[in-house]
Amino acid sequence: MKHRSGCPISNLVDIVGDKWSLIIIRDFFLERNTFKQFIDSPEKIATNILTDRLKTLMSNGLIDYTYTPNNKKTKYYYLTDMGIDLYPVIYEMAMWSRRNLEVEFNDIATDWFNENQGLDDDQVIKKDVKEYKIIRQDLFDLAKVDSN
Repeated sequence: MKHRSGCPISNLVDIVGDKWSLIIIRDFFLERNTFKQFIDSPEKIATNILTDRLKTLMSNGLIDYTYTPNNKKTKYYYLTDMGIDLYPVIYEMAMWSRRNLEVEFNDIATDWFNENQGLDDDQVIKKDVKEYKIIRQDLFDLAKVDSN
């Protein structure tokens, strides 16, 4: 990808600065990994936009997909290590929203805020990333096991 400037913020925004990309990346941390699961998110992304964003995220190396051998119809998307590296950005956006917006957050967000209350930011980020990597490894293992 050709970057339009030497600004690191501009470069990141070129990749994930649209309305949907960070929501899709957030969904991975909510254990969503199929097209249908992304479509079923409460934000109601349109199928054509989801298809476009998944292609963009893939072409930029943030996500990839696999199939389980017994189900070649369903792609199981996952974050690459580069995609996982965006988690601190998502975390900080959530914390900013909590500090600055007068919003009643949904149950998932409220539960997440409550379960992480009193923990240091780095602890939460490390814990959530570790949990996602376990989910991703389980997906890889499922693909291997099914092929035997």
